[in-house]
Amino acid sequence: MLKRLFNADKKLVLRFFASFLLSAVLIALACGLSAYAASAESGNSSQSAVTSDNSSATSDTSNTSNTSDTSGSTAKPGDYVDNGATSVGTPGSSVLQEVIGVDASQPLEIIILLTLIALAPSLLIMMTCFMRIVIVLGFLRSAMQTQNTPPNMVLTGIALFLTIFIMAPVFAEINDTAYQPYVNEKITTEEALETASVPLKRFMLKQTSNDDLEFFIKLSKTEIPEGTELTDEYKQTELPLSTIIPSFIISELKRAFQMGFMIFLPFLIIDIVVGSTLMSMGMMMLPPAMISMPFKILVFVLADGWNLMIGSLVSSYNW
Repeated sequence: MLKRLFNADKKLVLRFFASFLLSAVLIALACGLSAYAASAESGNSSQSAVTSDNSSATSDTSNTSNTSDTSGSTAKPGDYVDNGATSVGTPGSSVLQEVIGVDASQPLEIIILLTLIALAPSLLIMMTCFMRIVIVLGFLRSAMQTQNTPPNMVLTGIALFLTIFIMAPVFAEINDTAYQPYVNEKITTEEALETASVPLKRFMLKQTSNDDLEFFIKLSKTEIPEGTELTDEYKQTELPLSTIIPSFIISELKRAFQMGFMIFLPFLIIDIVVGSTLMSMGMMMLPPAMISMPFKILVFVLADGWNLMIGSLVSSYNW
């Protein structure tokens, strides 16, 4: 088989063997370098251990001599000796260690931290008004049948800046109550996260219907004490984010689709009128969308559609 392959394509076989030999040589070099580095590191660690032992012994003797010289008497066991040493914080302490109780210097904890950073934008998008806005704008583009106009980048930018505009009071409250005290080292990381979650909870609960909230409370099997009503204070203090966030997402999807249905109605009437007109004129081969799209754009511009759309989106949120 090898002979047939060699006769069929000699260059391919030669390239294969050359790459195989090169890979073997590189692997051997890598193994040799890693072994050399490991041996050098072990030698350096042993040498540093001996040096540290010698230096500690020297420092102990020097401290004893200094104490005897300054005080005029030898220090007794248990006496306090002020040698001017400063305390050093615990190594490996970090924000991640304060939050989840692990050292962020380990590889596994670094992977967890990078994963949380990667998921942070998605979590923020699902916990704000971004989702409803971008879905409604997508319905508007589909109803007008303008294909990729406006493009996705424009719709995403509009949704992002409208989200910043709507969420500005919430972000300001988080900055005043959680971020600034944390930067000034007045509260810990856990307290800052707990304080920052209160405005977000309040915002999401105002947009969440009671039916969706009760649905997810039943799914999560959260036990509510007997005689306790789902008041606003109870929702903000007792219910966890793991129950509030999915309830908020479902409520946002419902409202976005309801607004999308209302957007489709006037454009659907234009499609019906144009289609029936073309059928009555016998123009069956002419696509109705080609004729109805200019009329849709004209009606949308004359009705000041962008102001109506943005005003409806902003006023649809409960403050």
